[in-house]
Amino acid sequence: MIPLPRHRLPALADWFAAGAPGTAALPEHVRTHGTGQWWADDADAPRALAVSCAGHVLLGGDPRAVSPDGLARFTASHVVASARFLPVLGAAFDRLVPDERMVYVHREPGATPRPPRGVRVRRVTGDDALALAALWPDSDWIHASWGGSSALAASGHAVAAFGRGGRVLAVACSYFAGDAYEDVAVATAPEHRRKGLALACVAALTADVSARGRTASWSCARDNRPSRLLAWTAGFRLHREYTHYVTGGAPRGVGAAVRADARESAVQGSVPPQATPRVPEKTPA
Repeated sequence: MIPLPRHRLPALADWFAAGAPGTAALPEHVRTHGTGQWWADDADAPRALAVSCAGHVLLGGDPRAVSPDGLARFTASHVVASARFLPVLGAAFDRLVPDERMVYVHREPGATPRPPRGVRVRRVTGDDALALAALWPDSDWIHASWGGSSALAASGHAVAAFGRGGRVLAVACSYFAGDAYEDVAVATAPEHRRKGLALACVAALTADVSARGRTASWSCARDNRPSRLLAWTAGFRLHREYTHYVTGGAPRGVGAAVRADARESAVQGSVPPQATPRVPEKTPA
């Protein structure tokens, strides 16, 4: 597939569900906020379209229009596509791991815990860019869908718990902000988990989402019980279940050394580090 310039983009409604919760909001997020990349089999008359952002990919159209080589760029990604794409996806990668997912929608009043003494929960502003950039190790994923900490800070779509000295202890954001739904993600510093900070940030963020005239949604792996518990406590209720596919290992035919290295990182059904789920841990209250 080839990059598709934004000014050549066809009507999204012809390719992807409009106004849908969860990762389905990704195309609207990319179109509106300018992050991510569009792909097509042909720029003039596309038969297949893909949109990628922060390691997530949505595929639509005719799978006969794409080849395994054309999908190779989507290694170490979370791919959402109809079952018709499975043969070509299976031919494109050494590993194609199904991951059962659950999408929740905010429907009930959630718990609103009081932050611990010395902690303030508030909306993130552009002045907080440096604090967002100085999070704990392996936390860069939280602002990847916005193109970095500065973009997320300036977006108005994040809420954080700030400790003494202005350090960010937890942050929740609209990871994919669509036209009708904003899919929420949250991260907490390891040493500050189980203090109610994630729940406090999510509660404040869902209020902001509602004030924008949209509905918050929540996506997580079926077996991620802490994430599911946090979602339920925050007032989210199950909307649907689906399966996406984690593309692990190197594309077929790129060399035994690369494939061996990829397999070493993907042992016993796990996936490479760069393909780990978007929300590695959502801390229960």
